[in-house]
Amino acid sequence: MKEGEPSADVLLVEDNPGDIRLVTEAFATGDSESTLHVTKDGIEALEFCHRRGAYENAPRPDLVVLDLNLPRKHGVEVLEELKSDPDLMTIPVIVLTSSESREDMRRSYECYANAYVTKPVDPTEFIETIQSLETFWLSVVRLPTWVR
Repeated sequence: MKEGEPSADVLLVEDNPGDIRLVTEAFATGDSESTLHVTKDGIEALEFCHRRGAYENAPRPDLVVLDLNLPRKHGVEVLEELKSDPDLMTIPVIVLTSSESREDMRRSYECYANAYVTKPVDPTEFIETIQSLETFWLSVVRLPTWVR
């Protein structure tokens, strides 16, 4: 975030415990003062963003990092719902997935993903990729925090 702006709330939507651990580690050692929230499936992610049920007091995410292959609701469906909701459509969504499928990439961008990143297999590269995303999205880009 830019100096003088509040820290960002980042929602990670990921069901793989190993990937959650790596993203958490990358954020903990990164430069931003962001807060990472985690949901483990598509329905939980939407509940968090809509602030419903157990997530009634959740902050509005400033950035969503979304896996595609999720239980209960696929990541593309989550993306479609977020980007079709006038209250949530301005939240940037980074698709972070192991899929290298051109079809998954095409569908993600057609649903207005802001970026599509393939997860590196090597843990060190994975952490470096997350830190690069964190630096760009939370230090360089101006996020739409006015709608909190």
